[in-house]
Amino acid sequence: MSTSWSRNQNIVRHKAKSLGTISNTMIVGMLVLIVGLIYVAQGTQATNYDYELSAIDDEIAELEARKEDLAVEKARLTSIASTENSEVANNMESATNSGFVTE
Repeated sequence: MSTSWSRNQNIVRHKAKSLGTISNTMIVGMLVLIVGLIYVAQGTQATNYDYELSAIDDEIAELEARKEDLAVEKARLTSIASTENSEVANNMESATNSGFVTE
């Protein structure tokens, strides 16, 4: 077997150093841990948004109920004011006990 060597070529080859199995396992474990923490952080953030939206929805429902109550109160007060100022209501006689019908 004949080997020819060119100019400026080393005849010695160095073995490339590689990481050991423990180092590779540790690196993979750390990557899995980092990805897991990112996943949990994103899930927690979505849950926080759900709580905020739920609180806002509750506040909207409460304000709508209060608006309806105020509309009823406004109608009642408007009705009382218009009745007091009505000419027909002022000309009516006050109610008296008329008694019972007997046979």
